Amino acid sequence: MSRVWRTIKGYIFWTYERGSFHYDVMVSLILIFVFVGPHFINFKDQPTQLLQGGIQATSNGAQGMIYQVDAAQVDAQDEGMVRVNFERLLRPLAGPVSIERIESVRDKTGHIVAYRAWVRK
Repeated sequence: MSRVWRTIKGYIFWTYERGSFHYDVMVSLILIFVFVGPHFINFKDQPTQLLQGGIQATSNGAQGMIYQVDAAQVDAQDEGMVRVNFERLLRPLAGPVSIERIESVRDKTGHIVAYRAWVRK
């Protein structure tokens, strides 16, 4: 039993010399996890698409999409204008959409740098 424990301990603390059988097994297991794991494990990561005009689009599952636009592109003074200008920017890309909510994205100093909108078709 001590031999098995020593082998397991060597795997945990990575004590095997490079080029040895056990080292190759450890590296192979890591490579299998990296390349095969994403096919079987749902890491719940989603790509962000950068659309024309600097608009970022992220899937929100079955609920729709989340779009983010720079504040300079929206160019509005109040929330009503933000909604209207946001819809105007999205219409050529997404067609007629329904904006559920809009949230401002602020930098460290509190200035609005972008707007994020949750959208349904």
